[in-house]
Parts: sequence; C-alpha cells; structure tokens
Amino acid sequence: MESVLPCLVEIPRNFRLLEELEHGEKGIGDGTVSYGMDDGDDIYMRSWTGTIIGPHNSVHEGRIYQLKLFCDKDYPEKPPSVRFHSRINMTCVNHETGVVESRKFAMLANWLRDYTMADILTQLRREMAAPHNRKLVQPPEGTYF
Repeated sequence: MESVLPCLVEIPRNFRLLEELEHGEKGIGDGTVSYGMDDGDDIYMRSWTGTIIGPHNSVHEGRIYQLKLFCDKDYPEKPPSVRFHSRINMTCVNHETGVVESRKFAMLANWLRDYTMADILTQLRREMAAPHNRKLVQPPEGTYF
C-alpha cells in the first residue's frame, strides 16, 4: 500500500498577516498584550502597533508600553523589526533608540516562520518579569523614544 505524505502548504504573506490582524483584533489571551495595524491604508500590511501591560511584581507593573513592529516583504520568513515607542529599560532594548536588539532577544535571534507578532509581544512581557529586568530602574512613565 502506498503511503501518502501530507502536503505542507506555505501560507502567503498577506493571508498570514490578515490572520494575525484578525487574531490581534479579537484580543490575545488575558489581554496583557495587544496589536493591530498602524495604518489601515497600508495595503502591504507592514506597519503595526503593539501594547504590553507590564507584569505584576515587577517595576513594570501598572505601566502600559507602546511598540512599533514593521513586517517587511520577507515576513514571516524573517522577523519584523520591533521598537519600543514608550521608554523602557530592558537588557534587550537599545537605550537610545528603543529597538529590540535581535542578538539580545532569543526569539528574534532564533526566528522561526511559525512565530507571530503575538508571540513576540508575549515573550517581551515575560522578559520584563525575568530576574535581570524585573527590578531595573525605569525612565519616567509617559516618556518616549
């Protein structure tokens, strides 16, 4: 008997982004992270905005952080660029630009096509609660890069 191997179909970029947009609009998990398109007229769906509510029992508790994500034409093969708009002090974030440095943030450094923007935001929130970030002195709330 001949075995039939499943056919793995790669979802086109725009379908993938539409799926992520729908997921983002519905809300993710417990509502501590959210995201959506930055510009509804961008037919290439490149510019996105994200929000992370700081984790409990950390210096980030009660703070709301805004981020910008940019999905270039090679997304999801390559990760989006991620930049905090709200000022934050974290070991993986450039202190002058707010850019999440891929070499210091494992999810971007070891990017897999199956990762999503929701995964990035959720992992950044976990990183805020990690021992090396949870007690770092933070810039005044309401300041931006």
